[in-house]
Amino acid sequence: MTSVSANEGRGPLYRLYINRLRRRISPDGVPHHVAMMIDGNRRWARQLGYETAAHGHRAGAAKMHEFLEWCDAVGVEVVSLYLLSTDNLTKRDSRELSDLIEIIADLADELSRDRDFRVQHVGRADLLPPELARSLAEAQERTRDHTGLHVNLAVGYGGRSEIVDAVRSIIAQHDRDGGSLEELAASLTPEQIGEHLYTGGQADPDLVIRTSGEQRLSDFLLWQSAHSEFYFVEALGPDLREVDFLRAIRDFGSRHRRYGS
Repeated sequence: MTSVSANEGRGPLYRLYINRLRRRISPDGVPHHVAMMIDGNRRWARQLGYETAAHGHRAGAAKMHEFLEWCDAVGVEVVSLYLLSTDNLTKRDSRELSDLIEIIADLADELSRDRDFRVQHVGRADLLPPELARSLAEAQERTRDHTGLHVNLAVGYGGRSEIVDAVRSIIAQHDRDGGSLEELAASLTPEQIGEHLYTGGQADPDLVIRTSGEQRLSDFLLWQSAHSEFYFVEALGPDLREVDFLRAIRDFGSRHRRYGS
């Protein structure tokens, strides 16, 4: 699955093709929840000769803002953006991480003031620098009564850690209620674990998109994506175009979803 070449431009023929794709997308075939793994920001910056990865991360953040507008336009109701993993917090160069933290904080603030988006932080706030945790909390509080597109910002996020935290939360609640371990073991269900995830109360993603040609989950929504459809785009994150997105939605609508096989 490849993106339209950047050389095709954004002229009349491109817009004509975009409009034709839109017409071919049935409202019944639009996913309720889309998860996006934007990848390739650093490669994009390196290929264009920038001295730091920050240029790629800024371009990627701007693209995610645009991506949310595309999702909103076709009727997607929930979008989860994978912006910073728990691994990133320990394995990224300190200068790059500092730039990335500032970029994510700015993005959260911008999204909380755009349209009627409802912003939610998904991840471990206690692992984040205080200024970033504060920006995410303020964006979430500012939009708590919004009724538009629900935007999950996965920052300081790890799928395995999320599952562990969910199980710990269940055990703690069961202990407060005075239950025994035997009772907990007998009553534990997948639905119960799902309720205690960072995304508790939300529907699981129907479609997971990843850019830059990489085809792996990278610890993103491991539990929630058990039955998700996947779509991989060759374009680097900042080069993602609306036509790539619409092709992903069209492809999703044409699939016959199976569960358990």
